[in-house]
Amino acid sequence: MAIREATVDDIEAIQDVAQQSWTQDYPKILSRESLQEGLDDWYSEERVRDSIVWARALMLVVERDDEIVGFAHGVWDNETEVGNILRVYVAPDARGEGIGGRLLEETCRSLFEQGVEQVNAMVLDANELGKGFYDAFGFEQDEVEDVSIGEDSYQECTYVLERDSYAEEIGGLA
Repeated sequence: MAIREATVDDIEAIQDVAQQSWTQDYPKILSRESLQEGLDDWYSEERVRDSIVWARALMLVVERDDEIVGFAHGVWDNETEVGNILRVYVAPDARGEGIGGRLLEETCRSLFEQGVEQVNAMVLDANELGKGFYDAFGFEQDEVEDVSIGEDSYQECTYVLERDSYAEEIGGLA
């Protein structure tokens, strides 16, 4: 299993992992229409490509047996010293192997290396599995806001991890 930066050749595989994850995880959270509109909008070829090539974005993928089984997407703003983890997804048949945790750790490390002092992670409030994932890695819930997916509105939680907390828990940062 290897983690690496995504390339434009990975777009279809990233879309596939997103499709599998959303189909598995969100039917009880999102309406069918919101689910499809979210996938069509957030994972369009153009948006995934932009996320891969943009200078202040990081898209990591996990390969296992020459197949992409997970990805993480982060962005940062040097002026505010804040990074955001927008997505961490692992294909349902690859879960339980620590892939999501490794992706999260590598994304945080990379964002902190870019000079951010705080990493935010967003997860839908109704996604108990996602919220527990961030809790387990030392993130603390900060705020809840409305987010639109398709034509519907949902509650989204922001979880926060400070650089100092990360350095204490994971180590390796100056």
